[in-house]
Amino acid sequence: MSLESQELSDLKSKIGREPTSTELQIVAAEWSEHCSYKSSKKHLKMLPMTGPLVIKEKGYDSGVLDVGDGYVVTAHIESHNHPSAVEPYGGAATGVGGVIRDILSAGTRPIAIFDGLRFGNIEKDQQARWLFKNAVTGIADYGNCLGIPTIGGEVEFDECYQNYALVDVAAVGFGKKENLIKNHAKKGDLVILLGGSTGRDGIGGSQFASDSLESEDRSAVQIPDPFIEKLIIEAILEARNEKLIHAMKDLGGGGLSCAISETADALDIGIEMDVEKVHTRESDMHPDEIMVSESQERMLIVTSKIKLKKLQIICKKFHIGCSVIGHVKFDNYMHIKKGKKTFANLPTDVVANATLLDLPSKKPVYLDTIEKEKKLKPITDYSKLMMKFLASPNIASKIWVYGQYDHEVGIRTVTKPGRDASVLRLDNGKFLSAKIDGNPKHCYINPREGAIGCFEEACRNVVCTGAKPIGMLDHLQFGSPKDPEIFWTFLESLKGLTDFAKFFKIPCVGGKVSLYNETPAGPIKPTPVIGVLGLIDKKPSIPQKISDNDCLVIIGDTKDELGGSEYFEYVHKFIGGKCPVVNFEDSKKNMFSVLKVINDSLVKSAHDCSKGGLAVAVSEMCMTNQIGCKVSLEKVPGEKLSVDRILFSESHSRYLLALERKNLKKLESILKKNNVSFKEIGEFGGYRIQFTNSAKSIIDLRVDKAQKTWLNSLRDLVLHG
Repeated sequence: MSLESQELSDLKSKIGREPTSTELQIVAAEWSEHCSYKSSKKHLKMLPMTGPLVIKEKGYDSGVLDVGDGYVVTAHIESHNHPSAVEPYGGAATGVGGVIRDILSAGTRPIAIFDGLRFGNIEKDQQARWLFKNAVTGIADYGNCLGIPTIGGEVEFDECYQNYALVDVAAVGFGKKENLIKNHAKKGDLVILLGGSTGRDGIGGSQFASDSLESEDRSAVQIPDPFIEKLIIEAILEARNEKLIHAMKDLGGGGLSCAISETADALDIGIEMDVEKVHTRESDMHPDEIMVSESQERMLIVTSKIKLKKLQIICKKFHIGCSVIGHVKFDNYMHIKKGKKTFANLPTDVVANATLLDLPSKKPVYLDTIEKEKKLKPITDYSKLMMKFLASPNIASKIWVYGQYDHEVGIRTVTKPGRDASVLRLDNGKFLSAKIDGNPKHCYINPREGAIGCFEEACRNVVCTGAKPIGMLDHLQFGSPKDPEIFWTFLESLKGLTDFAKFFKIPCVGGKVSLYNETPAGPIKPTPVIGVLGLIDKKPSIPQKISDNDCLVIIGDTKDELGGSEYFEYVHKFIGGKCPVVNFEDSKKNMFSVLKVINDSLVKSAHDCSKGGLAVAVSEMCMTNQIGCKVSLEKVPGEKLSVDRILFSESHSRYLLALERKNLKKLESILKKNNVSFKEIGEFGGYRIQFTNSAKSIIDLRVDKAQKTWLNSLRDLVLHG
């Protein structure tokens, strides 16, 4: 655990002396990439972070949105990539715990969890299967023990994550606006450490996560305890109701070092603390270890001497540790003592604000030729190909994953996982829709357009439930920022997200940057993951059962842009081609039109077209409704393309609508009025999924057979290899 030589001389000149060993440990934790964002911070400012619904307070660890009637929604996203790659069960579980405490630190109750999971090729790689299986169990066990539903997410497999894992966890909270913690502190206020005891687990975790993964350092992985977390949630919310909390922060990366310095810096105060007062799991811990331990399930609270007694009574009632470890001063220093002896005394603004880097960037050489297509082998049997496709890890149903999560607990879940987006019931009669999406295959071929596509896909999913997007979370995951080519892909992704967010007036309410996602085999593909929150004022669009003679309408054009598609990569083993591009004007028109026809109750079901293209999207509608459909490919709007391109292009801004024939005229007149590209392309009925081109049969599958393959293949692959 160390500072770079430039940083060390920087620190010496700022404090005017040689730092102590404890000071070095504290600063190394806080100045690590994981905690300081030193490579990315100056660029993140380009994202729009304000809006009419955004509530800003100093020191919040989660984004806060006003959803009306005196209520707020909070949201945050975190990752636990390095720990999950080493110890998938504990790594993934503690990822859930950390993001839950971020929601709690604003004074809101966590109501839902989402997870985005990425692993290597599970068809060939036994290690990838092991990581996948255990990460899913870790998330399931932790969320289920807390009684917080895991209601959505995504799973993806790609060779670039070989011997590695990306585990993104997002959480949503809900509460009354008046109960939000307004972080403040008075001189003489007490600093309390509440929750689990401090041990040697997770020491150096933030530095471990700020370097490429070369070794399996298990001591840097924290140990999860969901039962303590559950008690902490209830104790904190009771203390909040009793107005006992002046300020609060969860202990995440960097442990006490970061929690103390960041709280003091945000509130413009000083904090003096005594490591002897910290309740520890082991008796002989050195001050350095106590300061940088990342033991889980701990919260830092600032309260007054008068309120302390009540807080202690609540902690006793819930059987959780509660130590008075320090007090507030007004000299803007963090003063760390052990009894009478000083181990560290540093200005908080120095500790909490690492020197920001201005790193060089240059366009990767591989992008010069990536859009060139190779000659593909002709497909002779599309029906056979389609069955293989439905069984492939990225297309197959993820029911094996979310079937292990309790998504019913808490009575708020309206739409369960497995649909476009998940929907939660709020106490003010409104509904919250949420989804996270990522697509490293697209982002590798075109980092800017790929990132925009992830953002638009999350919006499309939310729109399909009848919700208007009101906020986004971004999680930007890349390799080493010190490689100018990788840093260029980071900047391009960020610029794309900024352009889209500004055009659609969707503020970024929270996010995370995770760099150094590399193994000896190389860096991961650029992997931005985008979460979108949408608000539904009246009632959500809950998919109704599709019946015989219902018609299928597609909105949006299908274009010749198959770069990064599952078809190119899984079927033809070809990485390259033109990545799908979002046309902002068309995207807005299409989104607005879908919301309009949903609000007018004209459609039974809306589904977005994404991974696997039209062929997969139609098949999913058929399989989830156990009904057949006959689609005429020559009617699909867009460029004149070959059959395989119409079937498998992953063009954005496309929606499939199922509706009764009697509503078709009304629907068409709204879409024409909005100047949207659309076409009726098929009719539901029978028990076969059929695609024809000028009356010639292209694909013909039995729904039950396709459904069985789609539902079971991922589970069979994970459990039996």
